[in-house]
Amino acid sequence: MARSIWSGSVSFGLVNVPVRLFSATQDHKVHFHQFQKGTSNRVRNERVNEKTGEEVAYGDVVKGAEVGDGDYVMLTQEELESVEPGRSRTIDISDFVDAAEIDPIYYQKSYYLAPADDTAKKPYALLVKAMEKAERIGVATFVMRGKQYLAAIRPYDGVLVLETMHFADEVRDPAKELDNLPKQTKVSPKDLDMAVQLVESLTTKWKPENYRDTYTDRVKKLVNAKKNDREIVREETTEETSEKVVDLLAALQASVDQAKSHRAGNAHRMDKLKTRKAGAEDGKKDSKQSSKSAKSAKSAKASKKELYDRAQELDIPGRSSMSADELAAAIADAGKGKGRRKKAS
Repeated sequence: MARSIWSGSVSFGLVNVPVRLFSATQDHKVHFHQFQKGTSNRVRNERVNEKTGEEVAYGDVVKGAEVGDGDYVMLTQEELESVEPGRSRTIDISDFVDAAEIDPIYYQKSYYLAPADDTAKKPYALLVKAMEKAERIGVATFVMRGKQYLAAIRPYDGVLVLETMHFADEVRDPAKELDNLPKQTKVSPKDLDMAVQLVESLTTKWKPENYRDTYTDRVKKLVNAKKNDREIVREETTEETSEKVVDLLAALQASVDQAKSHRAGNAHRMDKLKTRKAGAEDGKKDSKQSSKSAKSAKSAKASKKELYDRAQELDIPGRSSMSADELAAAIADAGKGKGRRKKAS
């Protein structure tokens, strides 16, 4: 069982619900230590005086706030503690709002709230059911580890979830931060309709299991391969990169055609990695690569862009997702069909 990181109570009106706070998410990425190259000696960070180069003891370190022009105001730990928020053990819900009114940019980190004991289960369940029925989110403030937090409390699958939030003055104004916003840019109705069609073509039901951190998966496989004295070999992809389409409408149409075979998520796009014994000879790989290059040169009678342009003239469906060979075959079939129609007429 996980350990709680905070305990107290949630208050709404005159009702208090004793709760404990637990982390709702976990970091699954691979963490590394630092070593000196060629050795197994760990590299550690030290607090060093930038002028003397000497190490400074932790007790001799104070914090300084910059006040401009390179000047600093030094503050001791005791001075900082004198202005810390009180050691409150209450999460005070001051308001309930519609969930749609809170933009996700304000959310920071998710936590689970659980009943602190058996006596808290009834008021806890009451709060969960009331918020579910009212379809509202509670906005609250509380203190944890000497810091005051703004929080949103919402029901999720029979549990209360607390989301720590940014305060309003912590969210940057895009109009002030970004200098190239398309405020007065006009788009044609045809382009807009096609873009909406593309969005609808790629729309699917949200399933979080469809998405994976494929980079971390590859790192773990790399670590395991090195542990077993093997090395990673990335399989060469057979998918050809599409040529850059300058015309916006043509790019949208090509995207809509490609979206017809769309599969939700990225879990199915895992890079195919193989392992082999470290130090193995690459002769077979080199000969295979040479053979592949020769085959590619032999079949490169027309570039993919030329084939794509021809397929576009013939209005061949699904052309944007075809390889060069598939385009050539489709164009040949279209030409045969056209010839048969002329002969019949």
